[in-house]
Amino acid sequence: MHISLIVPAPFDTISGGYGYDRRIVDGLRADGHHVDVVELAGAFPTCDEAARLSARASWNRLAPDTRPVIDGLALPAFHGLEDVLAARCSAGLIHHPTSLETGLEPVAQAAQEDIEQRLFARLKRLIVTSETTAETLVTRFRIPEARVAAVVPGTDDAPRCAGSGGPTCEILSIGTLIPRKGHDLLLRALGRLWDLDWHLTIVGSPDRDPVHAHGLMALAEELDIARRVHFAGELTGDALERAWQGADLFALATHYEGYGMAIAEALKRGLPVVVTEGGAAGRLITPDSGCVCPAADRDQVSKSLRRMIFGGELRRDMAERAWQIGQSLPSWRTQAALFAQSLG
Repeated sequence: MHISLIVPAPFDTISGGYGYDRRIVDGLRADGHHVDVVELAGAFPTCDEAARLSARASWNRLAPDTRPVIDGLALPAFHGLEDVLAARCSAGLIHHPTSLETGLEPVAQAAQEDIEQRLFARLKRLIVTSETTAETLVTRFRIPEARVAAVVPGTDDAPRCAGSGGPTCEILSIGTLIPRKGHDLLLRALGRLWDLDWHLTIVGSPDRDPVHAHGLMALAEELDIARRVHFAGELTGDALERAWQGADLFALATHYEGYGMAIAEALKRGLPVVVTEGGAAGRLITPDSGCVCPAADRDQVSKSLRRMIFGGELRRDMAERAWQIGQSLPSWRTQAALFAQSLG
């Protein structure tokens, strides 16, 4: 199969969504499929004129025998080209609808949702990264179930986390510094736990929303916990592995996740978790592997963190169950094959 995956540039950025895209591309190529990655210029997902012009120009350069697959972040740039997409039997790769991104003004959200509604309706196939997103497309966007396929992220084999080995509970949170990830809620929840011995490392790029990232650092100062919070930025390779290995607990107070790749990796590595139930974030967690709190519920997040930070034996018991769940998660090779099958 010849596939053209259309994404906003740069494709080599480190993020959950693009991490998924890259691993699927690698798996498809390993299985003998020809995959071109087409990068679009401009601003996304609230697209500017440069994005729309780049989308049209890139579309016109596609090989005639290719199957276009448009990442959901790039999809709004094709507004107005719905008939063209339909004629080529195009597919969409939807991590989560961009109109559900936290922080959009109501008018902007309604406009973005209308654009996505029009585009989703004309795509032959919609591949989503969780059953939760599939349900959203069917119920909120009125897409027939038969046109939606869920291909959840895969996982790599990974060593089990050794933990900090010290009296301080080392908490790890991984997610780009944007409002949707809820790092501000996590900071406020931890700010109440002044009497407990904890340290938080947040791994995630500040570049997508520098204003919000700066606000998070200022919030840590305001809460008088800055000395207990490390903003590590993006980490890869050995540096990221060290962050995982030194962690005792994973936490993410997200408002919405299409799947929650970092949560899955925490389980794969045998880390107990405290997360919120935004989107699919809590779907992988059982009561004996972590705590799932209502979205945006700072009180409950704080109470759950207190329970986990204080309870070393509880964390160890939950870590064992997390490890067992993690070993049952599918591989990237399996999911790449399912992705190709889902394209039809």
